[in-house]
Amino acid sequence: MELWKGKGTGGFVLYLLVGFSVAIFSVSYVGDTSNPNIHNLSSLSPVSATEKVWPDLKLSWRLVLATVIAFLGSACGTVGGVGGGGIFVPMLTLILGFDTKSAAAISKCMIMGASASSVWYNVRVRHPTKEVPILDYDLALLFQPMLLLGITVGVSLSVVFPYWLITVLIIILFVGTSSRSFFKGIQMWKDETLLKNEMEQQRANMVNSRGELLIDTEYEPLYPREEKSELEIICSNLKWKRLLVLVTVWLAFLLIQVIKKEIKVCSPIYWVLFCLQFPVAFAVFIFEAMRLNRENKNRLSCGNTESVCEATIEWSPLSLIFCGLCGVIGGIVGGLLGSGGGFVLGPLLLEIGVIPQVASATATFVMMFSSSLSVVEFYLLKRFPIPYAMYLMSVSILAGFWGQSFIRKLVAILRRASIIVFVLSGVICASALTMGVIGIEKSIKMVHNHEFMGFLGFCSSQ
Repeated sequence: MELWKGKGTGGFVLYLLVGFSVAIFSVSYVGDTSNPNIHNLSSLSPVSATEKVWPDLKLSWRLVLATVIAFLGSACGTVGGVGGGGIFVPMLTLILGFDTKSAAAISKCMIMGASASSVWYNVRVRHPTKEVPILDYDLALLFQPMLLLGITVGVSLSVVFPYWLITVLIIILFVGTSSRSFFKGIQMWKDETLLKNEMEQQRANMVNSRGELLIDTEYEPLYPREEKSELEIICSNLKWKRLLVLVTVWLAFLLIQVIKKEIKVCSPIYWVLFCLQFPVAFAVFIFEAMRLNRENKNRLSCGNTESVCEATIEWSPLSLIFCGLCGVIGGIVGGLLGSGGGFVLGPLLLEIGVIPQVASATATFVMMFSSSLSVVEFYLLKRFPIPYAMYLMSVSILAGFWGQSFIRKLVAILRRASIIVFVLSGVICASALTMGVIGIEKSIKMVHNHEFMGFLGFCSSQ
């Protein structure tokens, strides 16, 4: 299947690029970089605020309500493979009263906890249709380095971008990905309904070799799947060599971030370390991209039409560049908004033909690395109160495990994997509403207060 055939995936990346470009270039018509009102810079960006507001951890209606929202957001976010950062940040600021900077840090802790519990659940589950791991390590190696690179760039841009521009990006991206996922879910629901009707009709019309109609015949597969113990399933889902590469990339990025925090911003060594992230990410991405392209060519030359990995696209150079670009965009958005990048990665995996169960498992697997990288950084910077973070992370761990278990059972009973796609679309839509409304309200207040609305200097705003 060619990547750019039809309007599906091509439209997805075109939407991302156009929306991102329009939002950035439109700042020149709204922001006035010569405005002398610079003393209000601390209120412009959710990451640039310096005042810490850490409420006490005590039993109250606010804590109970936040716990319920955190549980439901984590459960649904991990099922859809989007994390739920778009729900957590507004909840932490509006209900619990945290400052935006601390809320983004605690949100990362919650995403990390929910992702880790979901990964632990998924490695104990078999692939729904094949004898392969439910975690697609090929796609993880392709997207993880670019996502980590994008997140580090996004965190840097978050102190430069004006608050209203981040709000525009939220609305454009979340509305677009949510609507595309919703329509894809509807199409999958129709296909599943058609398939179920055909199977029921086949059972009803099944005849034996003598032409006798067989009623209520049990429909057994020709080659039933071999039963495996939980330990065997875990071992089959863990590919240690590829897991080691993913951990090595994570450690490389973490080491660069830790060293960079101890160096003066905008110094020559700082920029050397910042640029060092690019060859690290590109080296792993190019290696995996070349391997996928080579294996795809070998299979096609042998007449084997089976996909190299879970994605059904043909791994041409154009499709690989597209995936790398989307990985960087997803990371930048994650860095800007304090999410794990799943708002782009989850819908993207569905766009390239990955089935919902594998898309959800792989997206949360990659988000576990991206969110944990941010958590370690925030911990070293003392950006969040440990008791609150531990409590909400514990809630997210339980919710992530429960959400995966509940949805998998529901999908098995109803035989409709489209439920996962609808959950993904719903979480993104809820995030667009909460963060969009809050962002618009805050931007209007900034306009009324005649606050600075343009880009900030990178070095001066650190």
